[in-house]
Amino acid sequence: MGFFVLLPLVLPLTSWPVARLAERRLHPRATTRLLVGVGVVLAACSTVCLGLLVVVGTAQLPGNPLPDAWSDPEVRAAVPYDEMLGKASIPALVLLLGKCGSTLVRHRRVQRRVRRALEGLRDSRVAVLPDSAPYAFTLPGSRRRRSRIVVSTAMLDALEPSERRALFAHERAHLTARHTRMLLLSELAADAHPFLRPLRTAVAFGVERWADEEAAREVGDRRLTARAVGKAALLANGSPARTVPAVAGAGQVPRRVQALLDPAPSTRLWLPTTTAPGLVAGLAAWLAAAGAATSALSAANAAVALAAILHAATPL
Repeated sequence: MGFFVLLPLVLPLTSWPVARLAERRLHPRATTRLLVGVGVVLAACSTVCLGLLVVVGTAQLPGNPLPDAWSDPEVRAAVPYDEMLGKASIPALVLLLGKCGSTLVRHRRVQRRVRRALEGLRDSRVAVLPDSAPYAFTLPGSRRRRSRIVVSTAMLDALEPSERRALFAHERAHLTARHTRMLLLSELAADAHPFLRPLRTAVAFGVERWADEEAAREVGDRRLTARAVGKAALLANGSPARTVPAVAGAGQVPRRVQALLDPAPSTRLWLPTTTAPGLVAGLAAWLAAAGAATSALSAANAAVALAAILHAATPL
């Protein structure tokens, strides 16, 4: 189990090329879905293997709650690298769970603050808050509450009527595609493994580009959408600290505006591999997919091997 339990801890490195290249070569929709899927698989597998190492490491500690047979010398000999990595994985897993728990708590706290700010307003799809700070963001719904677009009066006053149409189209795209959920998954993946932090940044940019393209398609004017997106993002970034934080960041404004001023990206899932950009993006995507598949197989192999060893020591 030694090699297979360690492999998923380093395979997240295979996601770095696709995090850098896919956003430039593929449609934002395909890029975002690919990055979120790869990140979740790699994070889950590395966490499983870390947990397996914790089981082995806990068996070495005196007074542990595990059966005594699990710390038998023969069992230790059957599990390589247990003494050093097993014990080191215990604080690592505690830190991982603490970071993921903190992210979930912060996410819930933000949503509660937003909902409290909306109390007393009419239950409509768009909620306008009287606020001197310019901002616009989405609030995902639940079984009892509808999804809403939240915008301040300062933001509406700063935009022309045509620019407001582009802004609302952008925010509707966030709601329709459930971008908040994708951002949360990428954040949790980055908390689970530091090698996945580039994916979190790429996903944050990807969801904004995805919404930009949907807004441009709905409005029918890429230059108008670029102007509205740039103005709204700069206003939101330059506003003072606000009591109602946005769920998703504004992304890198110059790159988003430039992308909207360029021709619309192909809606094909993959660019033709006969072109250099398509070939590069394809190779990076295949590398990330191969890393995720290998990580899943390695985690499964390590889990089955450890279960067989421990079952032989103490039948479950």
